[in-house]
Amino acid sequence: MSRAYFGTDGIRGTANKFPMTPEVAMRVGLAAGKRFRSADDRRHLVVIGKDTRLSGYMLEPALTAGFTAAGMDVVLFGPLPTPAVAMLTRSLRADLGVMLSASHNKFADNGIKLFGPDGYKLSDAAEIEIEQLMDAGLDAHLVEASKLGRARRIDDAQARYVEIVKATFPKRLSLKGLRIVIDAANGAAYQVAPVALYELGAEVIKIGVEPNGFNINEEVGSTDTKALKDAVLKYRADIGIALDGDADRVVIVDEKGHVIDGDQLMALIAKNWKQQGTLTKPGIVATVMSNLGLERFLKSLSLKLERTNVGDRYVVEQMRAKGYNVGGEQSGHIILSDFSTTGDGLLAALQVLAVIVESGKPASEVCQQFEPAPQILENVRYERGKPDPMEAATVKAAIKDAEELLKGTGRMLVRKSGTEPLVRIMAEGDDEKLVRSAVNDVKAAVVAAAKAA
Repeated sequence: MSRAYFGTDGIRGTANKFPMTPEVAMRVGLAAGKRFRSADDRRHLVVIGKDTRLSGYMLEPALTAGFTAAGMDVVLFGPLPTPAVAMLTRSLRADLGVMLSASHNKFADNGIKLFGPDGYKLSDAAEIEIEQLMDAGLDAHLVEASKLGRARRIDDAQARYVEIVKATFPKRLSLKGLRIVIDAANGAAYQVAPVALYELGAEVIKIGVEPNGFNINEEVGSTDTKALKDAVLKYRADIGIALDGDADRVVIVDEKGHVIDGDQLMALIAKNWKQQGTLTKPGIVATVMSNLGLERFLKSLSLKLERTNVGDRYVVEQMRAKGYNVGGEQSGHIILSDFSTTGDGLLAALQVLAVIVESGKPASEVCQQFEPAPQILENVRYERGKPDPMEAATVKAAIKDAEELLKGTGRMLVRKSGTEPLVRIMAEGDDEKLVRSAVNDVKAAVVAAAKAA
């Protein structure tokens, strides 16, 4: 069933343009309030967190108006990481959790992510139910005056999250003696991440901790690591940690300035947890984007790589269905289900730091677990509302030819982004020249189709 609002990670778009408008936000509140309000007379609760985008000031009160009009009490957290909202939804026994964020996107975008009372992102079926309720009249889900909800802010949400995250770090270890650069992307973790690292004993150097509504993910964070690399080398730090705007993903920079992606971090954690006997299944879950090198590395450890569609929600669904407790994405979403229901960049970083501390070795020796196969990723932007370039016969033919070119030595993946108007073209294999040729051919066909549309 096609969906008008929800994509692979909630509802997302440019602020003040459909679907990221105050009206849509209020409709989400009304519809989700109706969907999650049961027939009993108890007070129903929704918790709302946000990152540091300017548009959060517009969307938060619109959501609040919708939820209270639908008869739900609202607790507002203010700036808080996405995984913290998921944790506190469950901890506070809320009926629903909401995060306002467009993750790694620039400030002009925003998004609405919904979590059920168990702290997990909503299923496709639940999102479709909410969509159907959203298109009713604005007065369709209103409760009588005596049943209106109340809204309040709480001041200890950040402290609660810091304590929860610190508790995942082994009590026998300390970060004392480590100099860590933390880049919070001028986003949701700009306060909590430095505090957690400091309280665990580290010497902390902070960058990306001065949000102004416009600078989230701007030349900082996990999608732009130059500032972090420069800081690690300048301050002779032991390690750098980059989060994204809502802190559900992480990228590491070692003491030499080399970037360590999510595939390497999953390999490290899987190996360590296998040695400790804490893997619930002999393997991990990752997406079709993860490198062949990761698959080969895990195989050498007698571990399996279960692949899913792109999107951390699909990773989580597979983990829950098959009983895995480690999963994630190359981009740095790392899900450790012993501790969290969704990707948590800070929590994953602490697991990496635990291995470094226990080994006594530098990050450059610990974090690079395997030699990745040559992998090339290109993005082609297309105009929303125009014919889908992926449907063009020339593009389909180019993809088929590229797959034949790589047959037996690599693989090709071409897909549309679930959050932006982009066609993502990825190929990998043992012959880098062959991989580059395959990507260039498909890219040229997509570009031509997008222009012709």
